[in-house]
Amino acid sequence: MTILTGFIFSFLSTVGFGIITNVPRRVLLYAGMTGAFGWTVYLLAESVTSNLILPNFLAALTIGLLGNVAAIRVKAPVNMIYVPSLVSLVPGGIIYTSLKEFALGNYMHAGQNLVKTLVIALAIDIGFAIAESLFKRVYQFVK
Repeated sequence: MTILTGFIFSFLSTVGFGIITNVPRRVLLYAGMTGAFGWTVYLLAESVTSNLILPNFLAALTIGLLGNVAAIRVKAPVNMIYVPSLVSLVPGGIIYTSLKEFALGNYMHAGQNLVKTLVIALAIDIGFAIAESLFKRVYQFVK
């Protein structure tokens, strides 16, 4: 998958999820762009490393920083941009595989996938926390 294809489909999935979750129309474009840039950073980082943490962390950091800027620009709560933007990063496939393996009695594989899911969630959470902290520091000086 090319970077451009990833950007386009991530934009579309972010906007689609925003529509499903009743994000106001004036926010959809900003959320879509934020999600698309976050996924593009993920794809770029994933092509450089086989690490599971770094691509998710960098994508969450990107979404966190761009989401805050977009929220100020569109005068909306940042959560309206965060929620749809994260749809591409959510490790749903790994969670599904983990539950399937658990139901089939393959507890070792289920546990390994569960640990992967928790690591991804932690990387995303840390990325957002750092983005929020950085943005608040920078915004104090710019404001």
